[in-house]
Amino acid sequence: MVIVCWNSAAYLSRCLEALVAQTYRGFEVIIVDNASTDGSPDIAQGHPQLRLRLEQLPTNIGFAAATNLGAHLARGTWLALLNPDAFPEPVWLEQLVNAATSYPNSFFASRQIQGNRPVLLDGEGDTYYTSGLALRQNYNMRYFGADPPKEVFSACAAAAMYPRREFLEAGGFDEDYFAYHEDVDLGFRLRLRGLRCFLVQTAVVRHVGAASTGARSAFAIYHGHRNLVWTYVKNMPSPWFWFYLPLHVAVNLLSIIYFVLAGHGLAILRAKLDAFRGLPGAFSKRQLVQAQRRVAGAEVVRHMNRDPFGPLEGWISRQWPLVD
Repeated sequence: MVIVCWNSAAYLSRCLEALVAQTYRGFEVIIVDNASTDGSPDIAQGHPQLRLRLEQLPTNIGFAAATNLGAHLARGTWLALLNPDAFPEPVWLEQLVNAATSYPNSFFASRQIQGNRPVLLDGEGDTYYTSGLALRQNYNMRYFGADPPKEVFSACAAAAMYPRREFLEAGGFDEDYFAYHEDVDLGFRLRLRGLRCFLVQTAVVRHVGAASTGARSAFAIYHGHRNLVWTYVKNMPSPWFWFYLPLHVAVNLLSIIYFVLAGHGLAILRAKLDAFRGLPGAFSKRQLVQAQRRVAGAEVVRHMNRDPFGPLEGWISRQWPLVD
């Protein structure tokens, strides 16, 4: 299991205590600390009940690169990822391991509940839209009882599990992303390589979300909206790349207008400008990604949301949660 920290002292101890309580015991914990200045490394070393390894980095290399480092240090067949502000229920890891037995050649998403509003979901895997946008599925919906595992497009890396060999063979997270959308990008690439993704609703974590960077911060807007362009360019298989390209361009233009009007003009304009500057590199990576594709592009597109107005519905649910 890999946990990446950056100034996560407010949450890390609770996260590790939740791991101590896991019913499944056959795991190690690798904490990669991205040059925290708030005492996070000291907290990490205060849990002798866990088989724990701490890697302290001299600089913040980003969530993507730090996770890749942890994946290379790990020794298990399965690679579980957990954010320090995600607090799993005791059977979380056991339920993921059980699902891995029942669903081979797959990776797995957890059911996330909002830490400050436990009657609402924080997400059940990720939905990928053919426009290139991605949202956490069922965010702000009411939290009800669990159903059997069901297929989703990809897993939110705040609480997910991947076959470690496939994670590494696919290249892990794209380190140029630094943070945000790296899990959607990896999920896309794993699907192109023939893997499926299942949401395990009985694997529950309580997730604070955006504890380090802020959900609507300039950092989040910049990296999220830059990286979604690269994800589309790298991964959308032909001929759907060209078919949905006008929709992708339109959504990017609408995003610029929306965030400019919302007072985040500098962040969104920087994001799209740098996304454009990075297109040569994204197209170069595309050649490798598409060369490694093992399934028909139509099979991957089939698991996307093809409704051009689907993102609007997701945006509405984020603004007005369904609570009594």
